[in-house]
Amino acid sequence: MVGFVNRVCRLKKQSRVARFPANIRTAAKVFSIVSPRPRAAKVALTSPHRRRWCRFVRATGAGKDYSRHAKLIGYHALGSLVLKFVMFDVGGKIVLITGASSGLGRHFALTLAARGAVVSVTARRSERLRELVTEIEAAGGSALGVNVDVTDSGSIAAALDEVCEWRGVPQVLVNNAGTATTARAIDVTEADWDQVVDTNLKGAWLTAQAYAKRLIAASQAGSIINITSITAYRVATGIAPYAASKAALDQLTRSLALEWARHGIRVNAIAPGYVETEINAGYFATDAGQAVVKRIPQRRIGEPEDLDGALLLLASDASRYMTGTSIVVDGGHLVSSL
Repeated sequence: MVGFVNRVCRLKKQSRVARFPANIRTAAKVFSIVSPRPRAAKVALTSPHRRRWCRFVRATGAGKDYSRHAKLIGYHALGSLVLKFVMFDVGGKIVLITGASSGLGRHFALTLAARGAVVSVTARRSERLRELVTEIEAAGGSALGVNVDVTDSGSIAAALDEVCEWRGVPQVLVNNAGTATTARAIDVTEADWDQVVDTNLKGAWLTAQAYAKRLIAASQAGSIINITSITAYRVATGIAPYAASKAALDQLTRSLALEWARHGIRVNAIAPGYVETEINAGYFATDAGQAVVKRIPQRRIGEPEDLDGALLLLASDASRYMTGTSIVVDGGHLVSSL
């Protein structure tokens, strides 16, 4: 939509526009289609942006031509339109995503890149990362693929150094890397336990810590989005290490949120329910998989797109007063009867 707005709008005095933040410029372009009126803008925009918007109007002359449309549309609807583009806008944000070679991580990268974010994708599978970067760039986006092992602090530091040198310190970190093993607790080996907990919990901790250090050193605010699971709250048989690691990550989210809020770093989580990906698609076609579906109140498996709303909320300024929160996206699974 922003691309469409850019094509149809011609703001006056372009040379004086560049100094204004991207979200204000986007809002101005939306108003220039509908009703670019300073008074309407003051009502529509939240207080941190009001003064900058008014300066923008004075500098560009926007907001003089179609004021009559504001009365027809109403300031309320106009405000909702602007907030949709400004508050949830991730355009130009640098986003680091771990575990991006497949599944939800890959989907998150494509979703954010399609909305204008500059994405750095990390994983251990180089070939899959190259394919993802190529796909994003072919669609007109900007991406960098970096090999990383999230269980190795040295690998994480090297990856962050490469990303920072490429575009600067990211504004958003999506801690998505994860793994699971399926076995009853009595049969889980120490190696199985270490693999799951080291990736899902230690990896998220090491990545968040290294990222936060760079934010603090740069005096920059940021958003960390940890991908947990509804198994942090309710469990099933055969996934003891996974459930334990996700429950711990959920609590770690709140601990980091408390400690890092003073630095302008927000730490939140998304807790997906059963979401169909390339890894588990076959399972949900089986009788056992269909039995799982029947226990979900919405009677369906989630799709990766069902997580987009929570992702864009936490990655954008719309969540600027949210930290220490976990957003459950599960079709009502957690509230189903026992």
